[in-house]
Amino acid sequence: MPSTHQSIDINAPVAEVWAKLSNFHDLSWAPNVINDCEKVGDIEGSRIGAKRVLNQAFHETLVSIDHDKHTLKYSIDDGPSPVSANDVSNYFGVIKVMPEGDGTHVEWTSTWESDSKDAVEFCHGIYVALLNELSASFAEADSTA
Repeated sequence: MPSTHQSIDINAPVAEVWAKLSNFHDLSWAPNVINDCEKVGDIEGSRIGAKRVLNQAFHETLVSIDHDKHTLKYSIDDGPSPVSANDVSNYFGVIKVMPEGDGTHVEWTSTWESDSKDAVEFCHGIYVALLNELSASFAEADSTA
């Protein structure tokens, strides 16, 4: 089963980092990676079953969310190759937010079923970019304070 694992340490409290990540419909903190996040349906972004389409290409569903443990799991239901429904199945991403010293450690992992490993590099690059954007969003907040 192919997978990716990315992580970053952020100089901000867990509650602040989780507040940005826990709204499935808001990726405004990553403007250099996500230029369009369309809410699909009536379910709010912090509730199981919330759906979104990212960059008019990635169709995703929030599968589980634990606000106490600062963890969420989502599926990619369809998208461009190499993560399209024709290329992969049972694609799940998991984001975990944990205290790390005075800051926060964020882990972003993903797993899926496929005969190809083409999605590994593709997904890893996207998640690294998203984590860097997340970290930068806190650095920008510090510089404007």
